[in-house]
Amino acid sequence: MLFRVIVSHEEIRRVTLESVPESVKELCEVLRSNLGLRGNFILQFEDPEFGNQLCNLTNIKDLPTDRATLKVLFTCSDSVSDSTLETASISSPSSASGVEWPEPFVIPDFSHDVELQLRAANDAYAKDGTVLVISKSVKSEILDKLADIISKITPYPSKDHYESVATALVEKHPCLREPGSAKGWYCWVFSLKFKMGNYRQRLVAAGCPEVVVNKRKMGQTKSKAIKKSKKGEIHYLPDPPEGQSTVTSEEKRKIMLQEVQKREPNLQLLDELMTATFSQRRKEIIGDEPLISVVMESWPALFSERQITAEFSRIVTTDLVQSFLDGLDALVPGLLQLYKAAVSSSRRLTLSSIMDSLQKEDTNQNRRTAALLGLPRFFSEDTSDVIRMCDAHDQTLDVLMKGMRVGLLIGYEGVLHDAFPLEIFNVAVVVEETIVLHSVRDVPTGFAMLMGTIYCLNLEYPCKMRYSFEFLQRVIMKIKPDQCSARIHGLRNKLLRYRL
Repeated sequence: MLFRVIVSHEEIRRVTLESVPESVKELCEVLRSNLGLRGNFILQFEDPEFGNQLCNLTNIKDLPTDRATLKVLFTCSDSVSDSTLETASISSPSSASGVEWPEPFVIPDFSHDVELQLRAANDAYAKDGTVLVISKSVKSEILDKLADIISKITPYPSKDHYESVATALVEKHPCLREPGSAKGWYCWVFSLKFKMGNYRQRLVAAGCPEVVVNKRKMGQTKSKAIKKSKKGEIHYLPDPPEGQSTVTSEEKRKIMLQEVQKREPNLQLLDELMTATFSQRRKEIIGDEPLISVVMESWPALFSERQITAEFSRIVTTDLVQSFLDGLDALVPGLLQLYKAAVSSSRRLTLSSIMDSLQKEDTNQNRRTAALLGLPRFFSEDTSDVIRMCDAHDQTLDVLMKGMRVGLLIGYEGVLHDAFPLEIFNVAVVVEETIVLHSVRDVPTGFAMLMGTIYCLNLEYPCKMRYSFEFLQRVIMKIKPDQCSARIHGLRNKLLRYRL
């Protein structure tokens, strides 16, 4: 039987089962295993007898015979916000992954006695502007409750996150405003930071993966960089599925190793095994930071366009290729106009060869390629260790890949007379001087696969092309677009003017 499963607005999955489970409970367990769902949830289905309106699934016999559309509704006792619960497709009570930061932040209700004190103090503030002289116990309870809610979203909130919580707190309870600060919440931000530091110690003791991975080892004195979501990852370091131990996850990994060695592996089975072992794979890649050779040996099934796309979707809950190409196509005309204007004003003469190559064969694919390859030239960035052209039959790969930490090899046939080859033979993704993905059909798809590989392997953007990659993420793919640097923000504004 074929199921269309709506996990969230961004994640809609296709699941095929050989037979229908005997009960709703068994169906929930099958979906939990296949989709990597965690936490409590109920199922709804589109009932054809009511015009395909959603109804709660209480009896398995109510399902249509051949195919059905299901919606997963997560249930949770603590209300962070209604909008965030539906996105938690791979979340659990001990992990913050999968929940977007709510805008605005919703201040929870505190204990009954604290609420009574705040209500009376708010009335007094409304009358004459008197602020509450807060006791240690009341302040401690407020901070504890807020830290608990914040940790369910992220154990490592940013400066903006702290400020949004403090702002929401004094807006809901104006009696907590600080008379000595301009915005009324300056000291609340510092208190929240200290409280979250203490709360993370409790999360370490509870075994939260996102915090345990940053635990300082015995004898380690020098602090290391915090491992946390930096590129808009939704499921950065998720918990394993309920009931799945390290042993069972390792058994599934071994089954996957056997399957991938077959001449014609079962792609559906590989999809299911990759989903089931997602937590273990992220723990190894983020926690151990292995060499790419070790990752390829342990997880060979990951290194295909199909699995890179699927893994990216699990991490970011966004379709990799579609989001990249749709965003690129919307910006190509503006980018090319911007390049042309820069060449005319002699500010970016290096772009002239890109524009000259495009004029020789102005196709949609070449326009995409010109827009992408022109980005680092527009930013005056060095591409020598990230993007390299090679004759498919005339150069040694080991020499070509020397010094490439992460990047693209663009293969062509014959002699290259232009800034980029008009006919591509092969595009390959390189990590640590090793080809991890090859036979990509064109340069735009190659860039999409490169972005997917960076997310899947938790890699940093190349320093020499950091603005180009930031543009790809925040402007083209629209992942955390509100957190772009001033330079990217300026370019985006220019492109918007061109579109107007």
